[in-house]
Amino acid sequence: MDASERIAQFRNMAIADPTNEMAHFSLGNALLQAGQPAEAAVSLQRCIELQPQMSKAYHLAGQALMQAGRRDEAVAVLTKGYQVAASRGDAMPAGAMATMLRELGAPLPEVKEAAKAPTAVGGTFLCQRTGRPGTQLPKPPFRGPLGQHIYETISAETWQQWVGQGTKVINELRLDLSRDEHAQVYDQHMIEFLGLEEFGKPTS
Repeated sequence: MDASERIAQFRNMAIADPTNEMAHFSLGNALLQAGQPAEAAVSLQRCIELQPQMSKAYHLAGQALMQAGRRDEAVAVLTKGYQVAASRGDAMPAGAMATMLRELGAPLPEVKEAAKAPTAVGGTFLCQRTGRPGTQLPKPPFRGPLGQHIYETISAETWQQWVGQGTKVINELRLDLSRDEHAQVYDQHMIEFLGLEEFGKPTS
């Protein structure tokens, strides 16, 4: 599936459910990868409006605004995003946003003490994808480092949202998961949906 097809797929998902922050996130990510930063920024900022604790969305929104030449807006988004990520202990997006702020000549804001573990008040599991408390999966959804990372950071509720979106992907794209190339398309959508592009494809 090429970039235009992925963009169309995620755009349809966002239109079908305008309150689905993950659909807007995936659309923004796909637009950014396709070299359309201005449009990507719109989708990613909509994602932030719906879920202001999603640190990865701030990271990508700042990147999109930087590429679009909108420095002041990028600084504002990255400053807020760095505060969110650092206070929640999201090390990777916090580090990336700190680097981007330095490149823009902007100071790093002060933040509260970083979270030491992905848990919320009362020991409730905190989904690092959405920033919302939820339930941890009973086991990794599949073998390999990506499956383990999903188990450690993605709530069962968020995973079930992907299962629903994944069903739409299968139906709308008419995927046959017994075919390797179709399974790769499905995996790519899953990785983008969950914001885990730094990880490889799952192994079964």
